[in-house]
Amino acid sequence: MSSVASQSAESIETRRTQVRRTMLSLVVAAAALCSVLLLWVELWPFQQKPVVQNLEEASDSKLRLRAFYRTYFPSPGCVLEGLEFNHGSNTSKPLITIEKLIIRGSYFGMASRRLTSITAENMHVFIPPFGSGETFHTTPSKITIDEIVANAAVLEFALHEPDKQPLRFEIHKALLRDVGWKGALSYRVKVHSPEPPGEITVSGTFGVWNINDPGQTPVSGEYKFDQADLSVYHGIAGLLSSAGKFGGMLAHIDIAGSTDTPDFEVQSGGHRVQLTTEFSAYVDATNGDTFLKQVDAHFGRTHVVAEGSIKESPGGQSKTALIDLRVRNGRIEDILGLFVKAKRAPMSGSVTLQARTEIPPGERPFLEKVKLRGGFGVGAGSFSKLDTQENVNKLSAGAGGEKDASDPETVLTDLTGQVALEDGTARFSDLSFGVPGAASRVHGTYSLISHKIDLHGQLQVDTKISNTTGGAKAILLKMMDPFFKKKRKGEVLPVRISGTYEHPSFGLDLDDRDAQKVSAPTPSPMASGRKPNH
Repeated sequence: MSSVASQSAESIETRRTQVRRTMLSLVVAAAALCSVLLLWVELWPFQQKPVVQNLEEASDSKLRLRAFYRTYFPSPGCVLEGLEFNHGSNTSKPLITIEKLIIRGSYFGMASRRLTSITAENMHVFIPPFGSGETFHTTPSKITIDEIVANAAVLEFALHEPDKQPLRFEIHKALLRDVGWKGALSYRVKVHSPEPPGEITVSGTFGVWNINDPGQTPVSGEYKFDQADLSVYHGIAGLLSSAGKFGGMLAHIDIAGSTDTPDFEVQSGGHRVQLTTEFSAYVDATNGDTFLKQVDAHFGRTHVVAEGSIKESPGGQSKTALIDLRVRNGRIEDILGLFVKAKRAPMSGSVTLQARTEIPPGERPFLEKVKLRGGFGVGAGSFSKLDTQENVNKLSAGAGGEKDASDPETVLTDLTGQVALEDGTARFSDLSFGVPGAASRVHGTYSLISHKIDLHGQLQVDTKISNTTGGAKAILLKMMDPFFKKKRKGEVLPVRISGTYEHPSFGLDLDDRDAQKVSAPTPSPMASGRKPNH
């Protein structure tokens, strides 16, 4: 019995020893785990201080926030609320505000300093005016982000005019992938453009950001612009669609693409035409200036070639467009048809044109603010209005000594001139034209807004001046015929064209001093009475 009791006591003591050892091991393990957890929490990458520091260095700004808390499950990360980034001297308006920023990582990615995603909710970005002197000096980060998402964000570009509202781009969705300093990121953005209003989709690659010279940062991609409403420009209208590709550096981004506006119109005329273009250009994204290398525009039977720039005005106020235009073998009816309300253009014929156009900034209607200087020529021109053409026919018949003015072959030829358009009024400095039997040179004005005509000049005819008119004026001019007999190249007399496009008036005015100041016209082959070849 004693031996059994002794063995039982030893067994109990052994079990107690094992339990004590097990308990001690558990306590040591728990203490070690607590130590590891405490050390992990202390070195946790999603602490407020390192997170804020990384955001400040990436944006070159000072960050203020309303709340910060960490997340552990299902993935490690943190959430920041009420963020406000203030950059440089612009303390009146934050560079960036974000209502909520959600940062997510992975337990396996913590060691490699890689984040799974960053999601920005209710983000607003404000960009100071280009050329304002504000610079950004970001600090490279060792963290790589798989994906950055921003939904319903707003991007605003401030203008130089303090009384004007910034250009506001509403970003429907922005997605950035592989964001870091080791390679280019890829992006896809859907945004609403404010001017002209329309929907833009852009995708491509960007970076790596060049710290020393941001203008040398690479960028490339393609875009699509839908339903851009041109009526915002006051004077023109139509819904434009465009697509193209771009690439280069921020300071010089080459762009090539095409546009299609099936219902383009100048609102003063109200006639819709299909306007298509193919273009190549480059943009300086550091200041917003655009340079058009070549634009080929087509409407009707007319082809217009343009080149120029859309850049900051000399006074530093907004953007001014300076565009050189060239037309070879176009149609004058296509051009005039854009500006007149009549169903048919006032004149038809082939046209050549070379001019420089300036479109300054401002809210004035398009026809009032556009400026143009150049020269033009119209060949084999004829008038669409029956009474206008009849007047030209009568002028030609009388000048050639004919009594019948019903010849349908009569056309206006060699119509050339220099024009300066400003404030909606075209000023002709040397407008010359010929008809069979006569040549004329006039100067004066034509209003694109009121359609008022005020032209004065000299008419040279092949026959007696009394043959160019009838009635009492013919009797008076017959009396004056002897005074013109000594003119070897035909008689010269002052003429005027007045009234409006809708109701023009042609006549002689011997007392018109403005007309007398105009140089005598040079006879054209048509002035000899020869018919044009058709």
